[in-house]
Amino acid sequence: MRLKVDVLPTEEVAYPDVVLVVDVIRATTTATCLLEAGAEALYLVADLEAARAFKDRDVLLAGEVGGLKPPGFDLGNSPREALEAPVGGKVVVLSTTNGTKAAHAAAKTAKHVLLASLFNAHAAARLARELATEEVAILCAGKEGRVGLDDLYTAGVLAEYLGLLGEVEPEDGARIALSVKRAYQDPLEALSLSAAAQALKAVGLEADVPFCAQVAKSAAVPILSGRVGEALIFKKAHPGQAG
Repeated sequence: MRLKVDVLPTEEVAYPDVVLVVDVIRATTTATCLLEAGAEALYLVADLEAARAFKDRDVLLAGEVGGLKPPGFDLGNSPREALEAPVGGKVVVLSTTNGTKAAHAAAKTAKHVLLASLFNAHAAARLARELATEEVAILCAGKEGRVGLDDLYTAGVLAEYLGLLGEVEPEDGARIALSVKRAYQDPLEALSLSAAAQALKAVGLEADVPFCAQVAKSAAVPILSGRVGEALIFKKAHPGQAG
């Protein structure tokens, strides 16, 4: 099975099979936490205006601009907040600067789109392996068009675990991600050095970084299950549910 890592989303790349979308600080970590907290579904939208278009429905709005909760939104993009949020049985509409855009890029062509982070890394890798027939691609969201150390490190963790699950044929991007992972013994060190972590520190949200650095704490995997308008609908899945 081919194993591919793309360090940033691009319009030109087509994905024939399974894509693991990574925005570890913080969108894909927060998405997993919202589903762990009992949200019925996540609607991922590409921008704030698309999120606000859902405001007259029985939904909660979550997201960030510059790391902070946008005016009029119910929740920010903090996974710590998400895990404790009163979202049981609710639909949460999520818009972030980088992660939700990467999910939309993957969804244009992929058969299966999963949201992966360190928090659900092992479960996401296992489910991807179960679903894949020819390729698992890991798509890093990056930060505002630039490669993110945090996402590339997380891609390396996912790639390494996928290799433990069965034989893979890593392409160059996967080999780079594996090298980055092996360069850091501590996930928190890799994440803390990233531009995403530094941006959170600048707005007083640095406590989210150690949370995002936790590995394999959740068995929940957000998986694309449909669309409504411009929104991608993600619901909770677990390894063993493939097919």
